[in-house]
Amino acid sequence: MPLCTYALCTACVRKTYAPFPCVTPPYFPLMRYLILALFLASPLAAQEVETDLELVLLADASGSIDADELLFQRQSYATAITDPAVVSAIQNTLYGSIAVTYVEWAATQATVVGWTVITDMDSATAFANALIGPPRQARGGNAIGSALLYGMEQIEGNNIRGFRRVIDFSGDTMANSYGPAITDARDQVVANNITINALPILRGGDIMRNPLPQLYEENIIGGPNAFVMPAFSGPEFTNAVRRKLILEIAGTTPQTAYALLLLEGLQVGQ
Repeated sequence: MPLCTYALCTACVRKTYAPFPCVTPPYFPLMRYLILALFLASPLAAQEVETDLELVLLADASGSIDADELLFQRQSYATAITDPAVVSAIQNTLYGSIAVTYVEWAATQATVVGWTVITDMDSATAFANALIGPPRQARGGNAIGSALLYGMEQIEGNNIRGFRRVIDFSGDTMANSYGPAITDARDQVVANNITINALPILRGGDIMRNPLPQLYEENIIGGPNAFVMPAFSGPEFTNAVRRKLILEIAGTTPQTAYALLLLEGLQVGQ
């Protein structure tokens, strides 16, 4: 399968055999200065921040997720976002930054950590620390369609202009007891130039026989370079989140040769 356009653009500015962290190409600083100059010349400069990626981390907090699992999910994302490989991937984007928010969904939705621009380990750590403390706010059954639309609203209503816009959805079900149909919500999100990726959480058993990844592929994901990355609950979940973040930051999918090179070079488990 050919590399995606963004992957080709990213791959062409570093040696194909060099893993992150790599030496920043000499013309990257100049490109960033040019971007900044254009941004400052815009009348929206006082209101908007430009970045490479706007990313909504949309995590399951429905009734099937108990308090311990909720905390474990938050800790997994905190561990992943502060992984040196993830921070290095962020710094090797064109803008050298991404903007992230963490949202939990159930019958209702709640923003746990608001929009945070991450540029280095310090800002990644600040985001991670903010994840652990807040109490559970999203409760009840499953409203996946509403959750997707809430994620879209967070992107559309912020003061950030991202080169790419992604909702990173995770869940352990296809149930949708409240709100709009999942596919209707997905189509509305994608129509607004937002990609939806999905991380189905599998609770034991044979991954090849579990229907959830296929259901997520058919009903939830959409947009450019959308993909599904299944993960078992437990320690594997943290590693899957890390892999998924790296691919989303790089703007590629698991099936590409570039993705395999990224994950191998970063020594991230397959």
